[in-house]
Amino acid sequence: MRSQASDLPVGKAQPRRKTSRLAPLIALIILLTIPLYYPALRDSSKKLYETTSPRLEDLEDPITLTSHVEEAPPTENPCSIDCHDDNKASVDTAVVVDRQPAPVMKKNDKGRRKRMKSGKGQREDEKVQAMMRGRSSHRGKIRSRVFEGDECDLFSGEWVPDPDGPYYTNETCYAIQEHQNCLKFGRPDRGYLKWRWKPDECELPLFDPQQFLQLVRGLSLAFVGDSVARNHMQSLICLLSRVASPVDMSEPGDQNKRYEYREHDFNITMFWSPYLVKTAKTDPNDERRPYELFLDEPDPHWTSQVALFNYVIISAGHWFFRPTYFSLHGRRMGCLYCPEPDVTHLTSYFSYRRAFRTAFRAINDAGFGGVAFLRTYAPSHFEGAAWDKGGDCARTRPYRRSEVVLEDYSLEMYLIQLEELRIAQKAAGRRSGGKFKLFDATVAMLLRPDGHPSKYGHWPVINNTLANDCVHWCLPGPIDAWNDFLLQLFKTELE
Repeated sequence: MRSQASDLPVGKAQPRRKTSRLAPLIALIILLTIPLYYPALRDSSKKLYETTSPRLEDLEDPITLTSHVEEAPPTENPCSIDCHDDNKASVDTAVVVDRQPAPVMKKNDKGRRKRMKSGKGQREDEKVQAMMRGRSSHRGKIRSRVFEGDECDLFSGEWVPDPDGPYYTNETCYAIQEHQNCLKFGRPDRGYLKWRWKPDECELPLFDPQQFLQLVRGLSLAFVGDSVARNHMQSLICLLSRVASPVDMSEPGDQNKRYEYREHDFNITMFWSPYLVKTAKTDPNDERRPYELFLDEPDPHWTSQVALFNYVIISAGHWFFRPTYFSLHGRRMGCLYCPEPDVTHLTSYFSYRRAFRTAFRAINDAGFGGVAFLRTYAPSHFEGAAWDKGGDCARTRPYRRSEVVLEDYSLEMYLIQLEELRIAQKAAGRRSGGKFKLFDATVAMLLRPDGHPSKYGHWPVINNTLANDCVHWCLPGPIDAWNDFLLQLFKTELE
């Protein structure tokens, strides 16, 4: 800590030492290289892959506090203080839209190329590649356990041309929010609307709204999560709009939503819970300040009602990259991107794993008797720079599988979800209660960098540069395929 004048000892004057000419330069270098607000970044780059895959037989061990060496945050883009601002959507929809950031894809990694010029950089890269191969192998093992012998893997496949799409427009569906309305705000290309998902080993029929409503008569569906979960729900409402319109039972301005299809005795509810667990604002008057996450306490807002539903789709992701404080067992255990140097600096992986474990346990403890689907992490696609430095997602066609791989933070988040889902499945099996199923959207969405709003979620603002949106998805757009998946999953359960 810097000494103040009043703190200097009183006594005999000391001769003044000569200051080196290099001192100002050294001080400037230190000032520019030490993170002032995010002390956790000081060693995150070298520890990004120092995670170890738990053995499958050990996945039910009790949660224990681990150091920041166990898991490390993505280093591409820490969330800045002003990224907490949730932009308001249109007055008509009256909901809060979370413009959460996400790490940038390392498409043009200049830093990596510089490191590769030295032998040390090459050795580090080889270690990273070896670690990633190990993580990918673990992914295959845990994923095969999660599927539990399903006949067809709907989620392994490729995007193929679909000249007949889309199956609704922004003029035929009222449920599209402004920031997802890419057609309204002048996106010039339409190619991103002309693809459908084709599994490798079976057919995936396109969503049939009439068939869906027949299957779900007398049933209820809940979405639990953040704005990408709401994005999914709105896609479902738009696809159903071809044959039916719901009654909106939501309170004005409420982020939670409820829709009733009364002629079909079916209802949909959206529970806004971006962290899945109990949270609190560190400053009640400032939405931009970090949240406190109580990682071992369920969010009663949705867990108290979950047993009332036949189906639940639970998901979460990008909010976990925001600055947050972590509490376990009634006391603060650490933080992510917080300014205090005396707090243990943990990672988004730390909170992500514990949040899902707590949420799944709460579903089991609530006496839930239906089917809970884990909709896995949908990667963002920022390229060229960080989200707040001009990063964009301007591609106009899907990737082929040979062009991109699941890696880095996206792979880690995905693996955490699979591991925690397996734990929940085994616990549910012992209780003979509800079921937990995989809704694997990760790889399919990894291949769709062309499906985000980018700059087409609003009209241009004079003298104001807004961040591109490479987190949410255009409607109509690629996530309409999530409801192709959903219909097939329902048919499997009900037939």
